[in-house]
Formats: sequence, structure tokens, C-alpha cells
Amino acid sequence: MLSGKKIIIGVSGGIAAYKSAALVSALKQAGADVQVLMTENAEKFVGRITFEALSGHRVITDTFDSEEYIIPHIAVAKTADIFMVAPATADIIAKLANGIADDMLTSCFIASDCPKVIVPAMNVKMYENPATRENIEKLKRHGITVLDPDEGHLAEGISAKGKMPEPSVLYRYIEYLVSYGKDLVGKKVVITAGPTRESLDPVRFITNRSTGKMGYALAKVAAARGAETVLISGHVNELSDGVNNAVLTGTGASDGVITPVGVRRIDVESAEDMLKAVKAEYKNADCVIMAAAVADFRPLAAAKDKIKKDELPEEEDEKGRKQYILSLERTEDILLWLGKHKKKAQKLVGFSMETRDLIENSEKKLTKKNADMIIANDLNTKGAGFGTDTNVITIIKEDSITELPIMTKEEAAAEILDEVFG
Repeated sequence: MLSGKKIIIGVSGGIAAYKSAALVSALKQAGADVQVLMTENAEKFVGRITFEALSGHRVITDTFDSEEYIIPHIAVAKTADIFMVAPATADIIAKLANGIADDMLTSCFIASDCPKVIVPAMNVKMYENPATRENIEKLKRHGITVLDPDEGHLAEGISAKGKMPEPSVLYRYIEYLVSYGKDLVGKKVVITAGPTRESLDPVRFITNRSTGKMGYALAKVAAARGAETVLISGHVNELSDGVNNAVLTGTGASDGVITPVGVRRIDVESAEDMLKAVKAEYKNADCVIMAAAVADFRPLAAAKDKIKKDELPEEEDEKGRKQYILSLERTEDILLWLGKHKKKAQKLVGFSMETRDLIENSEKKLTKKNADMIIANDLNTKGAGFGTDTNVITIIKEDSITELPIMTKEEAAAEILDEVFG
């Protein structure tokens, strides 16, 4: 989603400058046009040749040293889609907050009117210094995004706040800011994702094969398009969002599950938990998208202790084989509940994964659940189903059926949101 975007990465003189090389490489691989601007001190940590090789452009440090532009800081600034300074030292933060333009990086930053992001990275005492904090607040008042540094091992050998976030995190912020137009500003979208778990006992549970990828893709795109986005997520494992982690070290998530930038995530366990969360969030939503694979059944009663093999009721079939009986009850149908309680202006979107009679079963679901749209896919279709990075969807509405070709789940998410708000 970054193909053709013009991105400026400003690198100032901190040890974290080495991380910016991985960021530039990943942005270039995604098809972005990346221009690197360095301070003289930054070159003492990473040579300009490294960034020139990775970006394919000459690195400029001196405002008056350019072979490409007559007025380089104006020419570079006016074409940029986003300007990120990473790492940003206390010195460069002070200059930018106070309008000082004494080299190519600072001059170009002040001359640009694209979205700007500052990524502080420094000693914790420097970061907490009142002057630095005041400069950061001044930048925020000017409409500039300032990311919080991470806590971790710093160059001076201590563990504290001041570490530059991993390149993967910075990549996602860039994606969030420039991948899409902000056509959903002022809208609220509630999305459910992943499977639910229904406990048998403290050890076992009933679940399904959902990975949550489609729901997380929907949340990512909705937030990037400016919507207030709430993601109600069942338990998912090691869920990435397509970023090239072979190039970008670190996930930016302690549990291996990456919450898309700009998304408020609510974690739930069971179908009942998900229903409670949906009820709390749906009232002022413009759209609710039920992408989660919610369990239809749960154990009649979850045991307090682990169930032993001889504790379940049993009987024998006609061949003398023992059969063990597990009593289940229906969970409440969340999509059906929403269909009964939605407001007139709200849009309700459900998902239908089938193994046969895709259109017929999905049309019945559309009517029965009082939904505005059903996103249908066939588990037997190549490129669709659980755990894939692609999907093959059919969008079913009361008056239309739209079959889409195989595409990434993020592309499918954009198509779904276009149908909802188009």
C-alpha cells in the first residue's frame, strides 16, 4: 500500500541510526520512493553510502550541496507524502520545535507541509529533561506526531525509557498515515475478529480454526482511513499484518499479536464475553462488522476441575464401542441480536463461510439476521479460508451479488468498507 509514496526519512546523530537502515530498506521494497536526509553527526554512526544504496537516492546533508535541485529543501519538501525523523535526538527536537533551520534536514522539515512524525531516541535523563519535554509538547501543539520511545536497553548500559521503537513499528505508523485517504473521519466502526473459546474445564476448551486475519485487516484499513475503530478480538496467536519481518526486526507486540495502529483492541475469551463487549460498543457505531468465528455451542457447564476419563457419561453403540457424552447448549447469536437491535442508520455486516450452497445459505443468513451485507466465502476455494493471507469473497446485499477475484485480505477489507460507506 506504499507503492509510489514519497517518503522522507530524517536521520539525526544517535546510536539508533542503524535501525533506520532497516526501515528504509523495507519501505523501498514496498515500492516507496525514499529520500534520506542526514545531519553531519548522523554520518558518524552510519555512513551515507549505506542509505544511498538502500534508497537509490543521493543523501543530502548540506542545504547548499545538491546536484539535483536548485533549491533542494523546497524541491524535496513539496513532493513528500510523509516526513519521519528517526532517530530524533534532543538537539534536533529542540531545533525543530523552535524553527531553527541550519542544515538540509531541519530546513526541509520546516518547509514541508505533509504529515510529520518525530521519533525520540536518547538517554532517559535527556528525554525527561524539562526542556526536552517542553519542546516535545510544542511540536505536538504544531500538529506534529511524536511517538513515545520504548523502554529497554540503552547504549549506556542501563534499561530505561528512551529506546527507539523497532523499525517494524515505524513502518506501520507510516502505513497508517499515508496508505489511504481519510474518507472515514468521523465514523465509528466496530469489528469482531478471531475465534472464541468455550471452556470444558480449566485445561480444555472448544474453539475453531479462525486466525483473525480478516478481522484485523478490516480494523487496519478502517483506522488508516480515519475511522474510530474498535476491534473486539478472540484469542489469536502470532498474528502479523504482512510487514516484511525478515527485513524489519521485532514485532512491536509483547504477545506476538500486532494491534493495527489507531485501533482500540478489546480482548475477549468466550462468545458470552464477545456479546457483552459488542453490546457495550455498538450503540454509537456507524457500522458493525462481525468477522469473528463465534462458537455456536458451549458446554452446558464448565467443570471447576480437570475432567478425568471416567467422569463423562458413557454408552455403547451397536458394535460395542464406548461413546462419551458431552452436553452442549447454544450460545446467543450475536449477529442475530445486532439485527434485532440495530438503529436505522447503522450498517450491519456479517460473514458466512460455507462448504456448500454458498449463495443460497448466505442469502438466507442476510434475511434471517437482518443484516445489510453478508461477506461470503467458500472454504473449498483455493486462496480462501482460515489462516491464508488472501481471500475470495462474494458481497451479498438485498439487491446485488458481487463476486470478487482472489486478493489479499487487506485489499478485500478495503472493498468491503467501500461497499459499506460508498
